[in-house]
Formats: sequence, structure tokens, C-alpha cells
Amino acid sequence: MTTTPAAKSAAATEKSAPKTKNQQVIDLLSRKGGATLEEMSTLASWQPHSTRSFMTGLKKKGHVIDSDKVDGMRRYRIISNGGV
Repeated sequence: MTTTPAAKSAAATEKSAPKTKNQQVIDLLSRKGGATLEEMSTLASWQPHSTRSFMTGLKKKGHVIDSDKVDGMRRYRIISNGGV
């Protein structure tokens, strides 16, 4: 099987492309311990209200986001991606 130069460059771009801010925040939320609003806002360089809005958008896309208070800090985590 031969690969075309276009296919090779597309594969190389996928591997080397940096993660978007959205994907980085989703990765934080997917961790076992989840993430605080401050951690997400700092990582993405977003204001807290923008971070909350992003989480609302995730919920609308079918993600189930849970929150718990741990040591006085609210932590959010994705517990289901709703088939997304």
C-alpha cells in the first residue's frame, strides 16, 4: 500500500498539532480528581465566567459534569461524555 504525500502530511499534522484550549480543559475535567475553576481558567487563560460558560456548552453537547466540594474547593469532573 502506498501513501500519497497529502496523506503523509495530514498524518504528521495530526500528531504534531498542539491541543486546543478546549481539549486541554476537557482533559483536566476527565482526570480522576477533576479540576477546580481556577485550574481550568488559568490553563486556558479564560475569565471564570467564560470557563463556566464553556462547561455549560459541554453539558449541552451531552457531557455529564459532576461537582464536589473537596477541602473547601469545588472540583468539577466529566463523569460521562454522553456518547460524544
